[in-house]
Amino acid sequence: MSLLPARTRHRQGLHLGLIVMGLGILTLSMALAISIGEIHIPLATTFRALSNALGVSEYPLDRIHESIIREYRLSRALVAACCGAGLALCGAILQALLRNPLAEPYVLGISAGASTGAVAIMVLGAGGGAVGLSLGAFLGALGAFAVVLALSRGASTSPNRIILAGVAGSQLFNALTAWVISTSASAEQVRGIMFWLLGNLGGVRWPEVTLALAVVLPGFVICLLFARALDAFTFGQDAAATLGIPIGAVRLILFAVTALMTATMVSMVGAIGFVGLVIPHAARFIVGTAHVRLLPASLLIGAIFMVLADIVSRVILPHQSLPIGVVTALVGAPVFAMILYRARPPL
Repeated sequence: MSLLPARTRHRQGLHLGLIVMGLGILTLSMALAISIGEIHIPLATTFRALSNALGVSEYPLDRIHESIIREYRLSRALVAACCGAGLALCGAILQALLRNPLAEPYVLGISAGASTGAVAIMVLGAGGGAVGLSLGAFLGALGAFAVVLALSRGASTSPNRIILAGVAGSQLFNALTAWVISTSASAEQVRGIMFWLLGNLGGVRWPEVTLALAVVLPGFVICLLFARALDAFTFGQDAAATLGIPIGAVRLILFAVTALMTATMVSMVGAIGFVGLVIPHAARFIVGTAHVRLLPASLLIGAIFMVLADIVSRVILPHQSLPIGVVTALVGAPVFAMILYRARPPL
């Protein structure tokens, strides 16, 4: 009997075990995020409150604790998990499509464009009530990516050229955002927007949870359907075309999904960088390069990373909340430098 089926079953069991372990770590991380704060809530109380919320039990709990968990901390933890999952997924997709380990929404200017669109809605009221914050961010993200492609002279150009164009696009849209803020925003709006631009989960509630889940879960399913196509893209467009993959249609769909997820996350919590850069590399180290495993791993690790980053942002300074984008940058910037160093040409 061939050993291949046994090996295949072993790999499947291993991957299933990793997923179960990841879900367990994510659950524990979210429980810690719910428990830690200015008012400490014991983990046992947290799990009982969650059990009550799911209708599994009816534990008697302190009303203040239960209200804090349901109305504030649980929604914040869920949005953090969705943002981390969505941004990590976007990074994995862009790195495969562009065949560049440095590709991610923040580096390519997509986050900067989404920030410009969202700030235009907040400050200028562009479109009135007909255009929501997420739609404005989505249009800004699409505009930024169009500018990056134009600067790099098309999607089929050198990956390094696209990264350089992304840096230029980021500067352009950051300048536009600064111009809108400095010319049209009040002093109170400036303070709120500047904190939001660095990443802020303080204002998210259950409507944001619904929106985040409605974007990230379908986006993940769509990306997973193109897992084999993404495997082919890692070998180049010619290899993908040889396998019969409709290159133009696949790129258009995945770029649109990436822009939508990035815009939705930015519209809720601001431009958070380096999550899409760091997490896919960590996922590849654990599960390999096959996207049928890489995408779920990136999703889970990204969710865990963002929840833990949110905890750090709330406890690192006493009686203050640090913007979460600062925490992710402190982790991501050294990793970015390490990837640049490893990708350098030989002397």
